[in-house]
Amino acid sequence: MAFTLSKDTLRNQISSILNCVVVLSAVASISFVSAAVELNEQATGLSSQEQIDVVLNGKFTQGALLRGQAPVGAKVTLNGEPVQTNKDGKFVVGFEREAPLQQTLAVELDNGKKWQRDITLEKREYNIQRIDGLEQKMVTPPAEVTARIKQDNINVANARSGNTDLDALFTRFEWPAKGAITGVYGSQRILNGVPKWPHYGLDIANETGTPVYAPVDGVVTMADDLYYSGNTLILDHGMRVFSTFLHMDTITVEVGDTVKQGEQIGTIGSTGRSTGPHLDWRINLGNIRLDPHTIMSGSPEQ
Repeated sequence: MAFTLSKDTLRNQISSILNCVVVLSAVASISFVSAAVELNEQATGLSSQEQIDVVLNGKFTQGALLRGQAPVGAKVTLNGEPVQTNKDGKFVVGFEREAPLQQTLAVELDNGKKWQRDITLEKREYNIQRIDGLEQKMVTPPAEVTARIKQDNINVANARSGNTDLDALFTRFEWPAKGAITGVYGSQRILNGVPKWPHYGLDIANETGTPVYAPVDGVVTMADDLYYSGNTLILDHGMRVFSTFLHMDTITVEVGDTVKQGEQIGTIGSTGRSTGPHLDWRINLGNIRLDPHTIMSGSPEQ
């Protein structure tokens, strides 16, 4: 339930609870549920009777995807860079794995009134994970597959290049599969003793053939077999937010298909570079790789 505090009281009592919905206002009192933010309010040209309401929904931490609402027609910026808004004033922002902890969100109305708020993200510590026993060609690929890997990367980039007006991402995400979480976002992987790029997905392990479902509505932009990730599926959820599902055993939809939340899109497998059956689920905002766990609650375990 939302409640109201004076600015002085809020600054003294604000908590570090991360899973939150925040209602930020440019007047002297602020309604909110819970927030992990440092407040540095600046409002230009607003009288005491005026306010700009901005809603943020998400976890204020590195790797997070935040969904927001601003007044219709307002211009939103994050650290001075424009943020896309849709016809309803909804917007989405994301913070990469090592994003700076200090962020500034600003809103400008079409009448020139301005509002700004500083946000502090929680710094994350990431696990180091060692995986041994992989075929050497999957750790350091042979020269003859270099061209394939390069083309795979181009195809994935193209599949995530759209910017549609779908707004499925503003609904509650559901777990795409049941199973145990065996790998987390941001962990550094050392494969056969060779340090590699951080892991940017959330791994859900279960038996081969376990159903995989669409976490929210989307449009299929890729359904292909890739060298590293095996059978790979990408869904466009709108406003440059994409889900990617790796190592699938089967894919039951095709490029161009529109799928609904909860619709089966394939099954868990162990294709590509994988040591056992699991689903590697990833979230992207454009080129920013984000943590699916920051938009989920509960557990995918059965």
